Amino acid sequence: MARLSSLVSSLERAGLKGAHTQLLQLAQHRYAHPRHRHFDEWQHHVDSLPEVAPSFIDLDRAAPVIGREADCTGEQHALLKQSLQALCPWRKGPFSVFGIDIDAEWRSDWKWARIAPHLGSLQNCSVLDVGCGNGYYALRMQGLGARLVLGLEPMWVHVFQWSVLHRYLPQPQRIFVLPLRLEELPQALSGFDLAFSMGVLYHSRQPREHLSHVFKVLKAGGRILLETLIIEDRAAEALVPVERYAGMRNVWVIPSYTLLKAWLVEAGFDQVRLLDQSQTTTQEQRPTNWMTGHSLVHALNPNDTGQTIEGYPAPLRACIVAEKPA
Repeated sequence: MARLSSLVSSLERAGLKGAHTQLLQLAQHRYAHPRHRHFDEWQHHVDSLPEVAPSFIDLDRAAPVIGREADCTGEQHALLKQSLQALCPWRKGPFSVFGIDIDAEWRSDWKWARIAPHLGSLQNCSVLDVGCGNGYYALRMQGLGARLVLGLEPMWVHVFQWSVLHRYLPQPQRIFVLPLRLEELPQALSGFDLAFSMGVLYHSRQPREHLSHVFKVLKAGGRILLETLIIEDRAAEALVPVERYAGMRNVWVIPSYTLLKAWLVEAGFDQVRLLDQSQTTTQEQRPTNWMTGHSLVHALNPNDTGQTIEGYPAPLRACIVAEKPA
């Protein structure tokens, strides 16, 4: 369990309210009862990481840099690369770890470039990153000065990817990734300056409850940065896929922007602004040596890339910011 001992004191220093010990206990219980057949294997790879110290760290880059190849012996470098590859697939990235370039499925730096100009300085901000994956955006937020980023990620492989990355980050710890879902957060926990919900809403069976929960954990004047699939058809309020959307089983509802804005207002948000609307391309999401499975290219109709293989409109994503009234 990676450096969770300082979680409570970090939450307190960030000015977050309530239930800190309960949150730590939830995370500890999840580690004690992981219920995943690869848990011990992945834990072994993390435990076997070489003891090396990075001579250089720069998180404010398209590919955050942790260490240089010269910091390692040849044997250490090979062991580190073996551990990183054992944790494939890498969905978010890119990263540079001691000279090892992790070319992830998503060019997450492209998405970051769309939203970062609208974030401003995050100096001394506390951030909740829902569905944070391996921590790519959390690292970029730390690069902008965030005091604390609390990431929630239910998929163990992504939690272990983060464990490798943050093993080599300096203390004091400013990012925590917990193997939890948003709805598992203690209700008393609140006071975040900013909440990220990136690529999560359409995986939620109850998207309006998701937005309501995010609203409650923010402080007055706090912001939500929401990135999600939308539909362009103004005549339809939402697309409810039958069985699959773009090959994914767990896509429950894709709203129009108009409906999504109404959901945000219903949850209590105001000052809703559309920051970006972009068609996802096979240059931004694609198979690589670090993610060799099915990707967007396999999810689109080969005869009409404006449609998914099921005949739905191809993925269109919106980035939206909204505020909790002060």
